Formats: sequence, C-alpha cells, structure tokens
Amino acid sequence: MVVAVELDGRLLPILNHTFAGVDNVQFVHQDILSQDIGELARYGRSQAHGNYKVVANIPYYITAPILRHILESESPPNVVVVTLQWEVARRIVATPSDMSVLAVSVQFYGLPRIMGRIPSGAFFPRPDVDSAIVRIDVYDTPQVNVSDVSWFFRVVKAGFSQRRKQLQNALASGLGIGRDRVTAALLDSGIDPKRRAQPLALEEWGLVQEQLSAEV
Repeated sequence: MVVAVELDGRLLPILNHTFAGVDNVQFVHQDILSQDIGELARYGRSQAHGNYKVVANIPYYITAPILRHILESESPPNVVVVTLQWEVARRIVATPSDMSVLAVSVQFYGLPRIMGRIPSGAFFPRPDVDSAIVRIDVYDTPQVNVSDVSWFFRVVKAGFSQRRKQLQNALASGLGIGRDRVTAALLDSGIDPKRRAQPLALEEWGLVQEQLSAEV
C-alpha cells in the first residue's frame, strides 16, 4: 500500500486521474507536518513499529523540520529515502570535525548515506543547485542512550548556537548555566572545555548532556 501526502490541491485531480483504478495507492491532501507518520503508515493495513518506508521529494526549505517529524515519530519507519539539496545532504552525512545540529539530529536516529547525485538540469524549472538522494536506515533505538532526549537536543543546540566559541562558553550562554559548572561537567566527560562543537561525536554529546543534567 502506498499512501502519498500532497499539500498542493491543484495536483490532486491530476494524481487521482493518473492513478484511477490503482487500488494500492491512496492520496492524502494534507501538510505532512500536521500528520502522524505512524498513523499514515497504517492506512489500509495493520503496521508494526518500523515496518514501513518513507520516500519523498520534500520542499527543500523545510528539510530539517520534515526529517525531525519523521524520525521523531512514535512509530518511525525503518528506512527513509529523500531528495535533498546536495550541500544539505553533505551536512547530514558529516563526520566529527564538521558536524552540525542537523547532522546530530539525523545520525542520532539513523545511518544516513548519499546514494546518488542529481544534476540541477534534471528538474524543471531548473534550480540553482544540484540535489542528492539520501537514504537513512533508522535504528531500532537511538544511537546514543540518553535519559532525556529533549534535554540532549537542548544541549546540542546550545553547543552549536555560537559555532566559533569554545564549548564552555557556548554551553554556558545557551543553557544559562555558570561557566565554571559547565567547565567542570565537560572535564568530567573527558572533553576539553576549549573544544568547539563541530568535532564532537554523538557519544561525546551523550556524555556532556548526562553531566550537565546534574547541573540544572
């Protein structure tokens, strides 16, 4: 069963005509961000956790919100395949030394890989940038075992909020915690307080947020 979500009502008549008589395709005229992903997957049949895939050519300007919406679902898919801007795809698959909030947000939930590059000339109207096909294999459980996912991402966002600042300064400012307490938490995590956010691996962010959880 294929459940296709389309926001643009002008396309619905065309889609319904094109797929007339096709029983295993159903169209939902809604904004994907307003929909429960797990519930959509259960259209037409009973679905267990993770027993479905999401394939989408998403609006590039809301890439991050859509990916978070999918990956943070109570019943996430086991595979996500999306078309993204090439540079955004590169950011998602980044390794420590060049991480970002987006990279951490995706890699926390799954393993992203670039499967191919699509030149801008393949689209009409032609965009200014190339695109990429990205596959995310979603983990059964998040890559890092944390006690509070919301707090984990608060810490990550605070760390990246001032990219050129040392972690001890960015975290203190972003979380409203005294610099000395942040420095102590970083040292207890085995992390140099003078490091910056980009080189930290997911496991290190997990250690930092656990140490900082005792400070608030």
